[in-house]
Amino acid sequence: MAKIAITGYTDKISVAPGDRIDFKVSVDNAPTAQVEIVRLIHGDEHPDGPGFIEEQIAADCAGEIAVKKQFVDVGNAVIVDDPANRLAGDGPITLWAYAFPTTPDKGRQVILGRFALSENAGYALGINTDGRLAFWVGDGSDTDEIVATVPLVHHTWYFVAASFDPKSRTAALVQEAIVNPYNGRLGKVAPFDHACAVEQKLRVRPSTPTSAFMWGAAQNKASVRGTFKEFLYNGKIDRAGVIGQALSCAQLKDFARATDRDSANHLAWWDTTQGYTTDGIDDRVVDVSGNQLHGVGVQRPVRAMTGHNWSGRHDDWRVAPEEYGGIAFHDDAVMDCEWETTFSWVVPSSVRSGAYAARITCQDAEDHIPFFVRPVKPTAPILFLVPTNSYLAYANEMIVHHVPVGQAILSHPAVLTEAEADYYQDPTYGRSTYDHHSDGAGVCFTSWKRPILNMRPKWRSSAIGTVWQFPRDLSLIAWLEKKGYAYDVATDHDLADQGIDLLSAYSVVLTGSHPEYWSEQNLNSLEDYVAGGGRLMYLGGNGFYWVISYRDGEPEIMEVRKGEAGMRAWQAEPGEYYHQTSAERGGIWRNRARPPQKLTGVGFTTQGFDECHPYRRMPDSYHKSVSWIFDGVDGEVFGDFGLALGGAAGLETERYDLELGTPPHTRLLASSTSWSDNYASVHEDILFNHPGTLGTQSPSVRADMTYFTTAHDGAVFSTGSIAWISALPCFDFENNCSKIMANVLDAFIKPGALPGGAWDQEEKSWT
Repeated sequence: MAKIAITGYTDKISVAPGDRIDFKVSVDNAPTAQVEIVRLIHGDEHPDGPGFIEEQIAADCAGEIAVKKQFVDVGNAVIVDDPANRLAGDGPITLWAYAFPTTPDKGRQVILGRFALSENAGYALGINTDGRLAFWVGDGSDTDEIVATVPLVHHTWYFVAASFDPKSRTAALVQEAIVNPYNGRLGKVAPFDHACAVEQKLRVRPSTPTSAFMWGAAQNKASVRGTFKEFLYNGKIDRAGVIGQALSCAQLKDFARATDRDSANHLAWWDTTQGYTTDGIDDRVVDVSGNQLHGVGVQRPVRAMTGHNWSGRHDDWRVAPEEYGGIAFHDDAVMDCEWETTFSWVVPSSVRSGAYAARITCQDAEDHIPFFVRPVKPTAPILFLVPTNSYLAYANEMIVHHVPVGQAILSHPAVLTEAEADYYQDPTYGRSTYDHHSDGAGVCFTSWKRPILNMRPKWRSSAIGTVWQFPRDLSLIAWLEKKGYAYDVATDHDLADQGIDLLSAYSVVLTGSHPEYWSEQNLNSLEDYVAGGGRLMYLGGNGFYWVISYRDGEPEIMEVRKGEAGMRAWQAEPGEYYHQTSAERGGIWRNRARPPQKLTGVGFTTQGFDECHPYRRMPDSYHKSVSWIFDGVDGEVFGDFGLALGGAAGLETERYDLELGTPPHTRLLASSTSWSDNYASVHEDILFNHPGTLGTQSPSVRADMTYFTTAHDGAVFSTGSIAWISALPCFDFENNCSKIMANVLDAFIKPGALPGGAWDQEEKSWT
């Protein structure tokens, strides 16, 4: 019997009662499936905890539904709107572009063209199966091509062009490498000669296909899945055009070397440096010929990339947009699966705020498609701010395979689950920002409009030997439930939409275990909340670290560009650190003078995945201002247990550091030390490589728990550890970590002065 496979996603990640949410589901090898809506309470199946806990709720969408397999049209392209059919290819034509192929040897690829594989019709300028520039035509039954005599070199800029006269069937093909010492493999010292020019007669003339003119792809069609893209291109394209006459090789060479080109005879002239604003650039590729043949990017081709003429003087595209015409294409990019809606649900007013999922089952197959319900108005003093930006950053990550030192970081060989192994072999639903595209480029865009296989309850990464992010954060919900606290749930995306108004109604905001990715707007809102008297419980590690951005009105797609610092799986190419969606510099917030210590008292200091440890109380913890935090806690050591590798401190941890902005009156409550050498100091702390940066050697390799007060009776409590939340469920939630959590939360939800008083800045003392 064929294996049944279920997966899906929602059209939005957060909804309020009264909102409609659409579920897009794909099921292989079954015509129907069963749907229930469940509230998710605990997501870690570790035997030392309560196990997986969900609660089925009444929903009018529940029951048996019709399902089918849905397909994904993977890969970037630019589709040109050509209502007048100017690019039919039925007359003399010349195609030209600046191209930067990154995998010329991977197989046939289209740079520019209008070709339909299912019809064997049209024309295209691209790369053939031997890695050579080629121009081919199809008449509906047969094809012919002209091919360059010199193969293309990867990561090298070329001027490429081809022409064809259907009357004489004469084709011409020219490629000329561009020497740019700042951008690409071909430097000034040893440029070599990668130029060629070829002319020949072809056997056939192109017939006009039903497909559109596209950059980076050809169209194909199948009876089961409809139309889709093939011959996908990897690399950059910088400016391109179509001329309504067939230029000879000599004319093409002159055109390539011209500095002042006449656009009068162009059917289309796409200037990829057009459309930049101070706020970013969108997916529209502007035609400046006057014929309005504008293109639109598919699956988010990467803009704000260096072009063939980048001077190396600027790394900000706003300063020299004329040098940033590059658009990067990848054959495995997925931003939107564009699946049909399988069923919908209007959230009733009776549904409480929390983490939910549509549970889809068919025989032995099951999947949970998660989403979050926020309240219409606050219903409790506590807000759990779910770190959905970080969930997106890690969506479908395969870091063990895509990072050469991945297994060294994890300190053990990876033994993949069946699901992980299957996805590595067929990454149909796109990659995470920790992975690389098939051409080796880092993935800088991620989206929720696709199945996110590791954003599931019960998902346990075999690579790190524990749950990660979403299923771990459900342990916080389980703790709140067990202890009887009234709480609301909202997401990073809700904060982006509502700003500080979302936070200001709550006495205390709780973070998840790994709130790593923050936009400037969200970071400002949280800082304003704390500065205005809000109370923050930062319950994780490696938080407030990477800069991310969204385009206005498009919260479903997130951009991140990894810069020269930070613990990173890849680094953006020189000159490509600035985001296209927001025009701001990417990288870590510390490199924009906003280290996490300024907000939370602690900041990222180490990571390791072989062991977790307990904390030991520090002298500050006995001061009258904070000793109440440890009421009911016996001894100096706590947290020597946990569902994450047996301890409350570990995985990724943070330290108190006055030089990086920890407020001077911060109390260092506890610390966890004596790590193995698999815990190393973070990259940004090391200016010279030297002995003494590993866990058994460096005093900065530790996890610190801190507390400080702010103006207007505000305060911040930080645990400095990703593993903290995973310690709360141990011993049926009755443990010393749980007691510390309750002591702080009970104090934070009460209005007025905090126990132990507050720091008086003028008197430099606690009052």
